[in-house]
Amino acid sequence: MSELLYQTTVTSIGELVPSFVAEGMLVFFGENAPEELHSFCVLHKVEHQSGELLAGDVVNIDGNEFTVLAVGPVASENLMQLGHLNLKANGRTQAELPGDVCIAQVALPTVIVGSKLTIKRN
Repeated sequence: MSELLYQTTVTSIGELVPSFVAEGMLVFFGENAPEELHSFCVLHKVEHQSGELLAGDVVNIDGNEFTVLAVGPVASENLMQLGHLNLKANGRTQAELPGDVCIAQVALPTVIVGSKLTIKRN
Protein backbone atom coordinates (compact mmCIF):
# COMPACT_ATOMS: atom_id res chain seq x y z
CA MET A 1 0.00 0.00 0.00
CA SER A 2 1.34 3.42 -0.89
CA GLU A 3 1.32 6.49 1.33
CA LEU A 4 -0.02 9.76 -0.11
CA LEU A 5 2.41 12.59 0.64
CA TYR A 6 1.02 15.34 -1.55
CA GLN A 7 -2.01 15.99 -3.72
CA THR A 8 -2.98 19.11 -5.60
CA THR A 9 -4.99 20.45 -8.54
CA VAL A 10 -3.61 22.94 -11.08
CA THR A 11 -5.55 26.23 -11.08
CA SER A 12 -3.46 28.43 -13.41
CA ILE A 13 -0.55 28.16 -15.84
CA GLY A 14 1.89 30.97 -16.55
CA GLU A 15 2.58 31.93 -20.16
CA LEU A 16 6.26 30.92 -19.90
CA VAL A 17 5.54 27.39 -18.60
CA PRO A 18 5.75 25.73 -22.07
CA SER A 19 9.28 27.10 -22.61
CA PHE A 20 10.33 25.77 -19.18
CA VAL A 21 8.80 22.37 -20.02
CA ALA A 22 10.83 22.36 -23.25
CA GLU A 23 13.95 22.73 -21.05
CA GLY A 24 12.83 19.80 -18.86
CA MET A 25 11.51 21.79 -15.91
CA LEU A 26 8.12 22.28 -14.26
CA VAL A 27 7.86 24.89 -11.53
CA PHE A 28 4.85 24.47 -9.25
CA PHE A 29 3.80 27.02 -6.66
CA GLY A 30 0.83 27.34 -4.32
CA GLU A 31 -1.86 29.85 -5.25
CA ASN A 32 -0.36 32.34 -2.80
CA ALA A 33 2.80 32.73 -4.92
CA PRO A 34 4.01 36.31 -5.42
CA GLU A 35 2.67 37.91 -8.62
CA GLU A 36 6.16 38.18 -10.17
CA LEU A 37 6.43 34.36 -10.23
CA HIS A 38 3.11 33.68 -11.98
CA SER A 39 4.44 33.90 -15.56
CA PHE A 40 6.69 30.83 -15.23
CA CYS A 41 4.79 28.84 -12.60
CA VAL A 42 2.08 26.23 -12.51
CA LEU A 43 -0.17 27.49 -9.72
CA HIS A 44 -2.13 24.94 -7.74
CA LYS A 45 -4.50 24.39 -4.83
CA VAL A 46 -3.11 21.99 -2.22
CA GLU A 47 -5.52 19.25 -1.14
CA HIS A 48 -3.23 17.06 0.97
CA GLN A 49 0.29 17.35 2.36
CA SER A 50 2.18 15.29 4.91
CA GLY A 51 5.63 13.88 5.46
CA GLU A 52 8.88 14.52 3.68
CA LEU A 53 9.82 14.03 0.04
CA LEU A 54 12.53 11.40 -0.52
CA ALA A 55 14.34 9.79 -3.43
CA GLY A 56 12.26 6.79 -4.55
CA ASP A 57 8.92 8.57 -4.09
CA VAL A 58 6.67 8.67 -7.16
CA VAL A 59 5.38 11.89 -8.74
CA ASN A 60 2.20 11.40 -10.78
CA ILE A 61 0.95 14.09 -13.16
CA ASP A 62 -2.32 13.11 -14.85
CA GLY A 63 -1.35 9.43 -14.87
CA ASN A 64 2.27 10.00 -15.92
CA GLU A 65 4.52 8.52 -13.23
CA PHE A 66 8.07 9.62 -12.46
CA THR A 67 10.35 8.20 -9.78
CA VAL A 68 12.19 10.84 -7.74
CA LEU A 69 15.97 10.37 -8.14
CA ALA A 70 17.18 13.24 -5.94
CA VAL A 71 15.74 15.80 -3.53
CA GLY A 72 17.59 19.03 -2.70
CA PRO A 73 18.01 19.92 1.00
CA VAL A 74 15.18 22.50 1.05
CA ALA A 75 12.91 20.97 -1.63
CA SER A 76 10.67 19.00 0.73
CA GLU A 77 10.19 21.94 3.11
CA ASN A 78 9.47 24.27 0.15
CA LEU A 79 6.82 21.88 -1.11
CA MET A 80 5.10 21.38 2.23
CA GLN A 81 5.27 25.05 3.32
CA LEU A 82 4.83 26.96 0.03
CA GLY A 83 3.54 24.42 -2.48
CA HIS A 84 6.80 25.05 -4.36
CA LEU A 85 8.12 22.16 -6.44
CA ASN A 86 10.98 22.63 -8.88
CA LEU A 87 10.66 19.40 -10.87
CA LYS A 88 13.61 18.80 -13.18
CA ALA A 89 13.72 15.99 -15.75
CA ASN A 90 17.52 15.89 -15.83
CA GLY A 91 18.30 12.34 -14.69
CA ARG A 92 20.53 13.60 -11.87
CA THR A 93 20.93 11.52 -8.71
CA GLN A 94 22.22 14.55 -6.81
CA ALA A 95 20.25 17.81 -6.86
CA GLU A 96 22.14 20.71 -8.42
CA LEU A 97 20.23 23.37 -6.48
CA PRO A 98 18.82 23.17 -2.92
CA GLY A 99 15.20 23.28 -4.15
CA ASP A 100 15.49 20.78 -7.00
CA VAL A 101 13.54 17.52 -7.23
CA CYS A 102 15.12 15.41 -9.98
CA ILE A 103 13.50 12.72 -12.12
CA ALA A 104 14.66 10.76 -15.17
CA GLN A 105 15.53 12.70 -18.32
CA VAL A 106 12.13 12.30 -19.99
CA ALA A 107 9.63 14.47 -21.81
CA LEU A 108 7.37 16.18 -19.28
CA PRO A 109 3.61 16.02 -19.77
CA THR A 110 1.57 19.04 -20.79
CA VAL A 111 -0.08 20.42 -17.67
CA ILE A 112 -3.47 22.10 -17.97
CA VAL A 113 -5.87 23.76 -15.56
CA GLY A 114 -7.48 20.88 -13.69
CA SER A 115 -4.39 18.63 -13.94
CA LYS A 116 -3.75 16.51 -10.84
CA LEU A 117 -0.36 16.12 -9.20
CA THR A 118 0.20 13.52 -6.53
CA ILE A 119 3.32 12.31 -4.78
CA LYS A 120 3.27 8.88 -3.15
CA ARG A 121 5.64 6.58 -1.34
CA ASN A 122 5.33 2.89 -2.20
